[in-house]
Amino acid sequence: MKISYNWLKTYIDTEVSLDEISAVLTNIGLEVEGVEKVGGAKEYLETVVVGKVLETQPHPNADKLKVTKIDLGDGQATQIVCGAPNVAAGQTVPVATIGTVFPGDFKIKKSKIRGEESFGMICSEVELGIGEDNSGILVLDDALVAGTPLATVFVEEEDHLIEIGLTPNRADAMSHFGVARDLYAAFKAREINGSFTSYNVDTYPTTDFGANPIAIEVVDTEAAPRYAGIYLKNVTVKESPDWLKYKLRTIGLSPINNVVDITNFILHDLGQPLHAFDADKIEGNKVKVQKLTEGTKFTTLDGVERTLKGHELMICNENAPMCMAGVFGGQDSGISETTKNVFLESAYFEPVTIRKGAKAHGLNTDASFRFERGIDPTITVDALKKAVMMLVELADAEISSNITDIYPTTIENFKFDLRLAKVKELLGVEIPEATIKTILAALDINILNETEGTLAIEVPAYRVDVQREVDIIEDILRIYGYDNIEIPSKFSFSYVPTTSIDPEKTEDFVARQLTASGFNEAMNNSLTKKEYENVFFYPEGESVEMLNPLSADLAVMRRTLLNGLLENVAFNVNRRNTNVKLFEFGKIYRKLNGIYEEKRCLAITLSGNYTSESWTGNLRKASFADLKGLVQQLFVRLKIEITAEKAANNDNYTDGIEVFHNEVSLGTVGIINKKLAKKIGVSQEVFYAQLDWDAILTLANEQKLTYQDIAKFPSSRRDLALLLDNTVKYEELYNAARTVKTNLLKDINLFDVYEGDKLPAGKKSYALSFIIQDENKTLSDQEIDGVMNKLIKVYQTQFNAELR
Repeated sequence: MKISYNWLKTYIDTEVSLDEISAVLTNIGLEVEGVEKVGGAKEYLETVVVGKVLETQPHPNADKLKVTKIDLGDGQATQIVCGAPNVAAGQTVPVATIGTVFPGDFKIKKSKIRGEESFGMICSEVELGIGEDNSGILVLDDALVAGTPLATVFVEEEDHLIEIGLTPNRADAMSHFGVARDLYAAFKAREINGSFTSYNVDTYPTTDFGANPIAIEVVDTEAAPRYAGIYLKNVTVKESPDWLKYKLRTIGLSPINNVVDITNFILHDLGQPLHAFDADKIEGNKVKVQKLTEGTKFTTLDGVERTLKGHELMICNENAPMCMAGVFGGQDSGISETTKNVFLESAYFEPVTIRKGAKAHGLNTDASFRFERGIDPTITVDALKKAVMMLVELADAEISSNITDIYPTTIENFKFDLRLAKVKELLGVEIPEATIKTILAALDINILNETEGTLAIEVPAYRVDVQREVDIIEDILRIYGYDNIEIPSKFSFSYVPTTSIDPEKTEDFVARQLTASGFNEAMNNSLTKKEYENVFFYPEGESVEMLNPLSADLAVMRRTLLNGLLENVAFNVNRRNTNVKLFEFGKIYRKLNGIYEEKRCLAITLSGNYTSESWTGNLRKASFADLKGLVQQLFVRLKIEITAEKAANNDNYTDGIEVFHNEVSLGTVGIINKKLAKKIGVSQEVFYAQLDWDAILTLANEQKLTYQDIAKFPSSRRDLALLLDNTVKYEELYNAARTVKTNLLKDINLFDVYEGDKLPAGKKSYALSFIIQDENKTLSDQEIDGVMNKLIKVYQTQFNAELR
């Protein structure tokens, strides 16, 4: 938010420097992000002088150019070629002489334009940096003397623009008055010299001007708790005076006309948005504040026809909407040069209603920015009075009615108790009671009653961010000063060891494992296309849909991480990066039986070649086994045992497995359905794993870290080559070996599988290795053979295995 230092000082008078003021503002939560000097004399205008146009002739070689003779006060007629349509003999104009350097390093030089010499440039407002009119040259007052430097003609007041990074909860400080009020509270609490002068509308006429010729009906009093309006006649719409235009330009606004400029001035001065209607365009002489049915068409001031959703609050005449309340005006009811009579509106609108309306149509205006955060409901009429007095002065307006103020239910101040002991408990320091009372008074907070150690307080309604005891304690500290809280020389605390794992560290650990294996991390949007419901295979009706989606591509919450990663694969493949290794940590969402669920997952995708091209010649394509092995490796590092594998019941896979730890599903690994991949634009094979990260973290917490000495005695390896039915799986052999009653069997591994014409039909050969070891002694051959005989017996009994 931009604040003019000079404007601020119309409310607060102090000898404190701007640097000190900036420091105090930052310290009380109104962070000053920058200070910029504006106004004052413009150096480049020293060489721009007043000139008198002696004559103009058509350019012999260009229809739209003129050759002029200019008196620059040096007794000579200087020739300048000019393309402005309004240049004429007898005018007094600004002339940039040769050598003038404008901002942007634009230098005026002697030149030839279509064959005619030119010794300068006649300037417009925009070129001089003093206005917005670029339609032609600037015509000056004829009383000015030729040769006078424009630096002495256009002298703007020097000012400083303060850029404040305002937090959304500080609606009370969204104006010069609000910032000054907060700054003075800090001055008062910290005993800094300064005085505060509030706005004054005491001079507003007390005459009875009669009833408003515009009837006002507030249909929806919940959305518009307070609505005020007044009728002004014989208004002269014209250019604003220089002082008003300068104030608006200083804070980045473009002056439009005196009526609109006054409403903008009041908004930034007091924080109260106003809206001016051309009263003669209000059909039926009636204003209705209401919501219209969904589907109603409304054209806003920018010429865009919008379809209403039904929840927008509208300002309507007898027959049609004129304005989207608190957001944006309509095309056909605004102020124009022909406006003579004005209906001026000031209101307090319910914040949520305004926010919904603004967001539904992608609108963000100065008015909606304030209304949707909550403005001061007590200032509605005062702001209207101040604007009316300015219109009387600057637009020759005549007050033609009393102010109509519809305020059926007063918005109450916030009342609650403040315990002084709680202040000390939360802040860790004891602030004297007298200081607390001074701060409360400086913040316009009344003390209604005092009991021992407790203050019953009343907070103004404009402080929407202070509604609880903890809020006022934070406000006390803000004004008291964070810098005044001493840092103790030592901290005392009790160390409480924890055995639980850190989720972030675990995630980082797994991410490092994957990046070490050549994978890159992806981060996709949680919002995705609704049409994916018909592409990916998951139950209908379970998607979480956005009420007001920004676009069709961001209409629902994702059900799986697969769609984002498949899009990533397609993006890479389309750019000739066909070898893709990606992983993503993210949440997936669904609505089941009306209950919203979200789950954090880890997804890994693999496509193209698994190894890179190299002189070693080991280039090979990625396979399901590569991804499965990677997943198994992660579980080993997390000390989570995969106790079972089952076929995945997931149509997104051509083939896939679901892995379990006891009864807990850890996720799925599989080969993506080729038809599905092609719908996303991927024609090559894609392998994908989606793991339940929440379940993994829970199991990882259950795993206790154990330590054991490195065995002092050697292990022994024995191999078995078994002839089996080709329906037997390695998993069955592994589980059967684990049933053998022995503590000596340390590891089992499948190192070869053979199926060929040298074996009987329906048979295959598995080669298994077994590691046998005793940590306390060296095993004898008889002991090792005893373990192997037990294994052979189990395999022969359960699988009819034959030794090869």
